[in-house]
Amino acid sequence: MTCPCGAPQAFASCCGRYLAGEAAPTAEALMRSRYTAFTLQDEAYLRASWHASTRPASLDLHDSPQPKWLGLKVIAHQIQDETHATVEFVARHKLYGRAQRLHEVSRFVREAGCWFYVGGEIRSL
Repeated sequence: MTCPCGAPQAFASCCGRYLAGEAAPTAEALMRSRYTAFTLQDEAYLRASWHASTRPASLDLHDSPQPKWLGLKVIAHQIQDETHATVEFVARHKLYGRAQRLHEVSRFVREAGCWFYVGGEIRSL
């Protein structure tokens, strides 16, 4: 199975290893693995990779309807310093039969050698 994040690698050697517990080496790798977790409705991984200071109590991934994720395009990965980075991306999905796009600039922080999602700014396309 190819990885849902759009990388040419197989799931097991791409995002699968991060969902299985290996630390993502970069903010971009974490963002790609979080996209993959959304496609798989892996709430445990999404919560574990979300910084405790901004993590919501629940994500309601199993409430219906959920979007069908169609693809991911990384636009930019910027490293501010050793512990802060941003990733700009566009994620395509379909909800209620309508194609939609999520354009976000996500913020990440690195603590104790692990990257965490902090939050994001939605951009209009």
